[in-house]
Amino acid sequence: NFHVLIRATIGLEDAKTYQLFAEGHTLGVFQFESSGMRETLRKARPQRFDDLIALNALYRPGPLKGGVVDDFIERRHGRKPIEYEVPQLEPILRDTYGVIAYQEQVMRIARDLGGFTMGEADLLRKAMGKKNPEVMKAQRVRFVDGAVAQGLAKKKAERIFELMEYFAGYGFNKSHSTTYALLAYHTGYLKANFPRHFMAALLTIESQNTEKLATYIGESSELGV
Repeated sequence: NFHVLIRATIGLEDAKTYQLFAEGHTLGVFQFESSGMRETLRKARPQRFDDLIALNALYRPGPLKGGVVDDFIERRHGRKPIEYEVPQLEPILRDTYGVIAYQEQVMRIARDLGGFTMGEADLLRKAMGKKNPEVMKAQRVRFVDGAVAQGLAKKKAERIFELMEYFAGYGFNKSHSTTYALLAYHTGYLKANFPRHFMAALLTIESQNTEKLATYIGESSELGV
């Protein structure tokens, strides 16, 4: 298996690979090839694997429209403070600079702050995605009561539930995003470290697509191939 082999031979800290992502040279890289994503990469300048996971999850219509991607980037570069409604959120949201990016984060908030079981938290996640007002009303009461019982102020608990509800509308599954990011990293590693071989393979694969050939030949020139 190719990915088993490459995992055994490379780590997730290759500087050339992150430079490639940061410069947006990701044509031919799984999930990171679109012009909008390449521009986002140039703005975000990811330097760790967790950043790739988050950008993959956030680069979707909901977060883009809501300005969440820009917020993530500003926090990542320290131009906007990373703030948490309550300290208990810090270990849950640390990897995404205080932004809720994943469904799993919503579930952890429900468990750690609202006293939900993980099964109940999964039901909450599903209810938030479907936006059923009657179900959401009951879940809101359940969360607020649970959070208050654990020492949170009622207004804080209500505010956190509103944030969860807003983000859960577009929240992506972190396990999926991690798998996508890993495949993207492996592809980026090959492109960054073996550009001649990578571009030759890419051009061969797309040999019948004139438009892509022209794009990839231009990319090859930029990479010095």
